[in-house]
Amino acid sequence: MKIIIVGTSHPYRGGIAAFTDRLATEFAKEGVDIEVVTFKLQYPSLLFPGKTQYSDAKAPEGFPITRKVNSINPLNWRKVGKEIRKKNPDLVIFTYWMSFFAPCFKKIAKVVKKNSHTKCIGLIHNMIPHEKSVLDKWFAPGFVKAIDGFVTLSKSVLDDVQSLDKAGKPRCFVPHPLYDHYGKIMDRNEALKQLDLDENQRYLLFFGLVRAYKGLDLLLDAFADARLRKYPVKLVIAGEFYDDPKPYLEQIEKHNLQDLVIIENQYINDIDVKYYFNIADMVVQPYKSATQSGVTQVAYHFEKPVLVTNVGGLGEIIPNGKVGYVVEPKPSSIADALVDFYENDRYDTFVEGVKDEKKKYQWSNMTEAILKLL
Repeated sequence: MKIIIVGTSHPYRGGIAAFTDRLATEFAKEGVDIEVVTFKLQYPSLLFPGKTQYSDAKAPEGFPITRKVNSINPLNWRKVGKEIRKKNPDLVIFTYWMSFFAPCFKKIAKVVKKNSHTKCIGLIHNMIPHEKSVLDKWFAPGFVKAIDGFVTLSKSVLDDVQSLDKAGKPRCFVPHPLYDHYGKIMDRNEALKQLDLDENQRYLLFFGLVRAYKGLDLLLDAFADARLRKYPVKLVIAGEFYDDPKPYLEQIEKHNLQDLVIIENQYINDIDVKYYFNIADMVVQPYKSATQSGVTQVAYHFEKPVLVTNVGGLGEIIPNGKVGYVVEPKPSSIADALVDFYENDRYDTFVEGVKDEKKKYQWSNMTEAILKLL
């Protein structure tokens, strides 16, 4: 079996690149001839809101990664398609998450499939991006038409694919597997020492890039609830702000939370992720819109309770009351859950629930589903 994955991968940073590399690692472990073709230009710098597109982590081992794809050069798309076609793979998997890449992936797929052998599958993280644009109507349908089948990570994304796929192509939903490559569960006090935090405090964690749809403003309003002040709990915000941080800082000042909120406004390197999750009592994802989230699967790996809002596919993998909470995306609902968590000392019960629930999210489930779809 020869499989090529086309999409973001090392040296690019972020959850989707991490997903690609972890999926390729699983295929390699199972004896598949696997390689990854990633970007030599992913985003033009003008379109990238962060400080850098690149990770300083070591490249994964066990499979080759080549940087070939230029996302904005149609001549390059044809060239890459021809190179892949000559290798005659059984399957090409395109990791798709936004419409900007649809023309590029569409052209590569159409060129590859001229060998009358290779099938092309879209592994769809988001069919319709969180920040919608006119490109979604123009570009996404063309990509869907060029692809032979689809794997999605949430039921809501499966519905989005179905709305665009008029031909009824094969598709399946497989929950996002665990992100288990960020290190091991470690002693809480050791993690606190690494982050120079007080071991007598408790910590809630908001993790990942800060964007409007992730609802940090809802969480800050919830965290200001007076009922929480009787507990020694602080909120850690760990992730680079892709939005202007000023409104959030003003919100913190308005609620007099300056001494209770810790902000790490930077991309958290892979090697440091374990420290943030190991200090957390609970990981809080107060999103206003969503499909699925890799943050949940990092929390599951580190056996941490999770609070999510009832949007998109977030609640699909969080049994409410067993591993954490599924609440409405409003400050009062989030605050009620946070108070319940500490008032009724739910931590140990939820951790046991997470240990049981995480067994469902193995990478072998994803590879099996992809091969079955093929």
